Amino acid sequence: IKFRIIVVLYFFQTVLRAAVQDPLKCNLGTKPCNDGSECILYQLVCDGEPDCRDGSDEEGCTVTCSDDHFQCAHGKMCVDQKQVCDGVAQCQDRSDEIDCQRSMAGCAHHCDDKTRCLPDSFLCDGEIDCLDGTDEANCDYAADDSNGNNQETPTSKSAPAPLRCPLGTKPCQDKTGCVLYIHVCDGESDCKDGSDEEDCSLECDKGEFQCAHGKMCIDQKQVCDGVAQCQDRSDEIDCQRSMAGCAHHCDDKTRCLPDSFLCDGERDCLDGTDEANCDSDSTGNIDDTKPHKVVAVDAFNGNNQETPTSRSAPAPLRCPLGTKPCQDKASCVLYIHVCDGESDCKDGSDEEDCLLECDKGHFQCAHGRKCIDQRQVCDGVTQCQDRSDEMECKFMDGCAHHCDNKTRCLPDSFLCDGERDCLDGTDEASCADESCSSGELRCTSGQCVSVSMRCDGHPDCRDRSDEEGCAKPPKCTTKLRCPHSQECLLEEWVCDGDQDCKDGSDEKNCKVVELTCGEFQWACTSKVQCVPEAWRCDGTKDCVDGSDEAGCAPVETCPSHQFQCSSEWECLDTTLVCDQVKNCADGSDEGGECQTRCPEEAQCAQNCYSTPQGVRCGCMSGYQLKEDYVSCADIDECAGGVPGVCSHLCVNTPGSFKCHCNPGYLLESDGHRCKITGEPHLLASVQSELFLLGLRSNSLDVLVSSAKKAILSVDYDWKDQRVFWVSLDSESIKWSSLDQKTKGTLVKGVKSDCIAVDWIGRHLYWIDGIGGGRIVAIGLNSVITDSLDHTVILDEDFEQPRSLALLPQKGLLFWSEIGNEAKIERAGMDGSERRVVVRQNLHWPGGLALDALGERIYWTDEKLRCIGSATLDGGDVKLLQMMETTNPFSVAVFNDMVYWSDTKRRIIQGADKITGKNREVLLKRPGQPFVLKVVHPLLQMSTKNPCEELHCSHLCVLAPGFKAVCKCPSGLLLMQDGLSCSKLVNSAFLLVLSPTTVTQIYLQTMQGASDLKSWPEHLALPLPNVNEAAMLDYSLQDQTLYLANTGQSSVSVFKLKETNLVSRGQFLQLKGDTVTALALDWITLSVYWSSSMQPRLQVTSSSGEHTAVLIQDVGRLESIALHPLSGRLCFTNMAKLGEGTQTQVECAHMDGATHALVWKDAVQPRSLTFSNMGDEIYWADIGVGVISSVRIDGSGYKEFKTGDGLTAFALSNGLFIWVTKSETTKVWYRDDQMTKKLWFEVNTDVVSLTAFSKSSQTGSNFCSAGNGDCSQFCLAVPGGRTCRCGHEHRPVNATHCAPDPYCPPGTRPCLDKSTCLPLEKFCDGHPSCPDTSDENCVNLKGTSEDSKAPTQPANPSVPVSADPGSTTTSLDDSVLVRRLDAQQCSETHCNGNGECVERNGGTSCVCTPGYNGDSCSDELSTATQMPLICGAVGLCAGIVVISVLAAVLQKRKAANTRYAVRLDTKSGWEVVSSVA
Repeated sequence: IKFRIIVVLYFFQTVLRAAVQDPLKCNLGTKPCNDGSECILYQLVCDGEPDCRDGSDEEGCTVTCSDDHFQCAHGKMCVDQKQVCDGVAQCQDRSDEIDCQRSMAGCAHHCDDKTRCLPDSFLCDGEIDCLDGTDEANCDYAADDSNGNNQETPTSKSAPAPLRCPLGTKPCQDKTGCVLYIHVCDGESDCKDGSDEEDCSLECDKGEFQCAHGKMCIDQKQVCDGVAQCQDRSDEIDCQRSMAGCAHHCDDKTRCLPDSFLCDGERDCLDGTDEANCDSDSTGNIDDTKPHKVVAVDAFNGNNQETPTSRSAPAPLRCPLGTKPCQDKASCVLYIHVCDGESDCKDGSDEEDCLLECDKGHFQCAHGRKCIDQRQVCDGVTQCQDRSDEMECKFMDGCAHHCDNKTRCLPDSFLCDGERDCLDGTDEASCADESCSSGELRCTSGQCVSVSMRCDGHPDCRDRSDEEGCAKPPKCTTKLRCPHSQECLLEEWVCDGDQDCKDGSDEKNCKVVELTCGEFQWACTSKVQCVPEAWRCDGTKDCVDGSDEAGCAPVETCPSHQFQCSSEWECLDTTLVCDQVKNCADGSDEGGECQTRCPEEAQCAQNCYSTPQGVRCGCMSGYQLKEDYVSCADIDECAGGVPGVCSHLCVNTPGSFKCHCNPGYLLESDGHRCKITGEPHLLASVQSELFLLGLRSNSLDVLVSSAKKAILSVDYDWKDQRVFWVSLDSESIKWSSLDQKTKGTLVKGVKSDCIAVDWIGRHLYWIDGIGGGRIVAIGLNSVITDSLDHTVILDEDFEQPRSLALLPQKGLLFWSEIGNEAKIERAGMDGSERRVVVRQNLHWPGGLALDALGERIYWTDEKLRCIGSATLDGGDVKLLQMMETTNPFSVAVFNDMVYWSDTKRRIIQGADKITGKNREVLLKRPGQPFVLKVVHPLLQMSTKNPCEELHCSHLCVLAPGFKAVCKCPSGLLLMQDGLSCSKLVNSAFLLVLSPTTVTQIYLQTMQGASDLKSWPEHLALPLPNVNEAAMLDYSLQDQTLYLANTGQSSVSVFKLKETNLVSRGQFLQLKGDTVTALALDWITLSVYWSSSMQPRLQVTSSSGEHTAVLIQDVGRLESIALHPLSGRLCFTNMAKLGEGTQTQVECAHMDGATHALVWKDAVQPRSLTFSNMGDEIYWADIGVGVISSVRIDGSGYKEFKTGDGLTAFALSNGLFIWVTKSETTKVWYRDDQMTKKLWFEVNTDVVSLTAFSKSSQTGSNFCSAGNGDCSQFCLAVPGGRTCRCGHEHRPVNATHCAPDPYCPPGTRPCLDKSTCLPLEKFCDGHPSCPDTSDENCVNLKGTSEDSKAPTQPANPSVPVSADPGSTTTSLDDSVLVRRLDAQQCSETHCNGNGECVERNGGTSCVCTPGYNGDSCSDELSTATQMPLICGAVGLCAGIVVISVLAAVLQKRKAANTRYAVRLDTKSGWEVVSSVA
């Protein structure tokens, strides 16, 4: 390749010397030799071979190679040790491939300075295969030829050296010179013997044009296209085709001007004919129809050869492609030198008529004859020929140092950064004088580190100088230290492959352990090393034993411009095939059909050459042969993102490609990699400290070190120069300025370990750890605020969100899940368009990082021990599972590098982000490293915030497509204008129950919303410690939620506080049982329920202390509906019918009386609910997909078909809302036209749906005031109420209850009243009753452990107020009804002659007949007992009279209604009923 480059350069230099005699001008990428005679490529400087005639390209090149590099024999080049003896010469003198004693198949003879090895069959075979001829030396064959003439052997020193042509050239027949293949058969003789133009006659195919010299064919489409393909330009002569606006041909008919350009005072044609003869009447146009005489001129050797058409005509000047003639026709100049400010023509005509004015946004070169884009000024690349666009750039941003003959200009940050950016190395020269700040220590290596790190036992300088000269050994917090150099050591650092002790003792005497490689690794043959799968057969030996490259098939066949040797690992240039010299090691490039020559009639599109297998077509470099083996197609080097092609942007060009960099980056001198301006830093948390590490200078500063607990999440805002982190100490998000001068707190009361900064929208996002987790946001510029002032972005379907990353440029956020299903999800930063992007090859996705340039997402996987990446859509997943990723926690990506922290090895490392190679250790400290962030202004480039044009009343966030959306804080609802937020606490809403979350949705959001693909405006309320929620009910006045939890066999109580549900304990705790139906009496707060093991309708008081069975002998209850205002209830009953079952809807009074069948033809009724008036009952029949209704008397049945998949139903003021489930969960509603409409669909499993409104829980009944004067249960009935005692109690009088001595002392009855069990059997965690009712236990907050008891206690209770706001029922106050030990009280306080009851906050006795007194200690005589009994009867009659009077007074409040009070002598219950 180098030979070809030299030949091409020599060719162009020869052309220029023949055409231009002015001072040497070198193109970009080349440098002049000292004698000014020629230019050479920078890559040929200091390569061990003189390319300049004066040898100046190899002067001053002495280098010192590092330990892991090999120095070429010429002493001017270093190569990687791995490249030594790899079969490919990197040193120009091939010294890296000499004396390689590796075993080679068939190797018998080394020659050519041991750069080649031949098999035995090649020796003394009569053919010279080695260039030094040693393969034919000392052979015993005759020296005389057939004519008797002596011929010296090939080893003879007097033998003439055979001609050897460089790549891309062919020898002339006289063997005196070589010519480029592009000059063969081009119509001009380049060989002295003219052999390059022999045997060139050919006939062109149809659709092709034959050049005038008769030796070349081109596509007909290329004729008269303004670009000369024929060397004699005959394809651009006599172009008479019709051209729009064509009036005048000029410049040898290579251009055609419109009529308006003629005689307009401006010279447009180079030959000036458009302005000639403008003062005469004649047109002055040249007669274009006359044929031109063509005279061939050798422009390279100056020899004129007349054509047959005119032997006497002087040879006109013919300029090569890319050049133009001077006006005096004496020479040619390159077009790029025209109007460049320097005269290249002797007559100066190339700089005439060049004056121009530059447009706005353009820069005029100093010579005044060229305009360039203003953005190209001081960009490090010269566009003006006089270099004026790159001069005096020190006053311009980014340009501080000119180098490489002023072809590049580097910013200040590139100077003395330890990386050589200039080819001449001047950017790293004279760097010793730089100093560190006052708080820093300068290392001997020039690195700056914090003074606090001096002699701390941990080398922070690259040369360890911060730990040298210490007065005494450092105090180590670790268990180990280096034996001689005294550095502190962790056990994980011993034998980890990195030298931590200065004397290397930590890596000595290491035991070789056989490793078990990971799922995505390849095991080296040694069994002691594992490499990523991608490293297998990648052309580089990564295993120490080289086994990762053993047995690999050829990576690819030879490119189309080379010949494949039979050995399959050797490629030759096509010019070396069939040249009578065996160039392939196996000689497969010679013999066979080499004598067959390419036909005169061209068949190959680009190149034809002879091979031992016959004639073949080839292509130029950068092209590949098509399937027809004739045509050539351009190779798109940019396709597929091949590593190493371009660091940033790749632009394909015909036969090649170009690399470009994103704004703020400069292209490196290698033409492939890009480097950012300004030093990037790595922000890293190590345990409770924050470090700032310079990624070029290796400077190290401590930013924060006052925390006590680990810092697990950190981010920064470049605009305000602030760093944010989560403080686990104070449960808040804190911040510090980068200069450490100011600190503060942004949010308090935060339970989170992950934050992310939106530097465009000016918000801070975090994952709130409350409940199942949610993503929330708050303004960056907020004053210290409570976490309740945030806005919820996403709050549904979270299990264990682990990490969060933002891409504000696209309005996207990403997070990882490590719950039951490991996955990575993404959504808009407004919560929209949520979807899973990665769910395969994930075990524990931890830290996330986004590569904005590469548009990829990176993550760590602590269980797979790897670093993964994928496109932003989840495609092209790649995993790097390396030995160095033992426990990766956090990841950061910047430019070409990926960085990660390892909490096990306590190390921060970096490597190539694509291959994982070129690993380096950045930081090793005894503390565990956690989160990483790369800090640089270009990573947070300021751009226009879309929210600036949207006037939101509260919070404005970014959305996909870089849009803006208004959001409301929790508790507020976005209005229809999409801008304002309002409080709608009194509006109707839904409670949507999923297994782990309750979602509140106000029905007003339904207005104008349909076919939504995500949740409408809502409030998600995660259920703490709940994963199998089954059903719920809710008290509006108390804001208390009752929830049946199948997973825990319980009914739990939650209090709604602000935007969270706070647990108030378990209302019921069952064992071996499951609640099947639940409903709340919102007036008394009693709970009606049934269970699988207790298939009956029963009610439990608000305190959970008392339970009463209302209806026995029913089947399985699936749903209960209450209407406290009318005193009615309904339930679904799966009743036994013969050997089968029948599901029916039954109704009764709320005391269980008047139990009746309402509807028997239901299939699977669910979601029972009453109409507002309580006269109709509705349900969802999920078995047939209909919503049914019937009056409570069983008449007026109606149904509304919803379709398949019906699962739940709710009714709100006549509005039907229901849920269907198929692939997604869809929520529907019925509009005013009685047609169904889709409201929204989500991927959440919806368990139940319940509607609430202020009107749905407004009103009163006979239990509203003072619990209806009932001591335990007040049960509403139509027109009245019933007092009822709980299980194990009996009525003492009309309203009060006392323990019922049903069972022997020391025992209690089960709810079925069929079994008595010892007291210790109750609530012991093991069901003992046949109906398991001994484990119906209460565990509400505010109850001591000693008070945990079954819901059928043996002690009496006082009347319970039904006022939801009273302290006796408020779960918020955690005050429960005080319970008494009834047996002990009765024995001591009532002397065993009465029962203890609680009245007005005190305890009193209700004496049994025959006793009286405060303590029932006075025994009545027989004579006085009778009056007492009569007195009791009189008292009852008085109560009746008083009650009747009360009823008369109530009549004034309730028109046309009369009530009567009676005493049920059978049950002892006082009954209030209406009287007609």
